[in-house]
Amino acid sequence: MQAILLTEVEGLGEAGTVVNVARGYMRNFLLPRGMAEVATPARIAEVQRREEARRAAAIRAVEQSKELVDLLSRTILTLKAKAGDDGRLFGSITSADVATAIKEARGVTVDRRSITVEPPIRAVGTYSVPIELAPGLTTEVKTIVSPLID
Repeated sequence: MQAILLTEVEGLGEAGTVVNVARGYMRNFLLPRGMAEVATPARIAEVQRREEARRAAAIRAVEQSKELVDLLSRTILTLKAKAGDDGRLFGSITSADVATAIKEARGVTVDRRSITVEPPIRAVGTYSVPIELAPGLTTEVKTIVSPLID
């Protein structure tokens, strides 16, 4: 009997796959737990269409990430912060500050968790801040921190 898995089942497959299972296993285990449904030709075609759409969306997301990597690699951010006479900041520049500056400069929203500011920037100067947009897609944004003049 063919079944479409609704959730990942260990030893059987991932969600969305069509598998052959015994009738008793389907009737007594998979169906009552909501882990699978009976595979009809229409449902199989629908699952295949969803899988193709998911693959196309993943390809589009990778292409957009590559374009964003190119855009961010050409970006130079200028951040102003209160600083003492010796160039040390009162506070620090964090990944959230860098994400906000990118949003203002380029109009692109970058998740602050993908920005690595380790250790936090605590002095005036020029820094290279790494950003990982997707697994394997990393870029660096040149960031200039200057003192805020009141």
